[in-house]
Amino acid sequence: MYRAPPGTKSDPEKRWALTERVFFACGACHILAYAFLETYHDAGFGAVWIKPANGFTGNHIVAVRDDQAFDYHGYSNWPALLAHTTAKANRWWPGWTATLVPLPSNVLISEPLSRTYDGLWLREPGQFMHDALPRAHAFLARFPPP
Repeated sequence: MYRAPPGTKSDPEKRWALTERVFFACGACHILAYAFLETYHDAGFGAVWIKPANGFTGNHIVAVRDDQAFDYHGYSNWPALLAHTTAKANRWWPGWTATLVPLPSNVLISEPLSRTYDGLWLREPGQFMHDALPRAHAFLARFPPP
């Protein structure tokens, strides 16, 4: 889990200039999850939103299949990734907890569809300084297929 420096998310140039891992950890995780699901649509993965409890921040969206997950870390053991996320969030926000919400992949690239989920508001790939989907596919290409 990363936290972008103050002012980064509101500045398109600073946000786009983040390293890939930080970019896909701090506000574009859903684009990476979509690219993964689009590329490996027959691999049995689905999108899962780690939705913080009311009053907390630290949203994250990952591609998950059984005990395997994919996000900006690459491939991870899903229970271990969830435990790591929870522990890290609790360092910054004591008492942090979250629920897991499965999401259809089309929600990941649609602001209007994302807003139908309470507490979710996702940027579309073209709402970044440049289209974030090609960047997600390029990052994904660094890893082997599942």
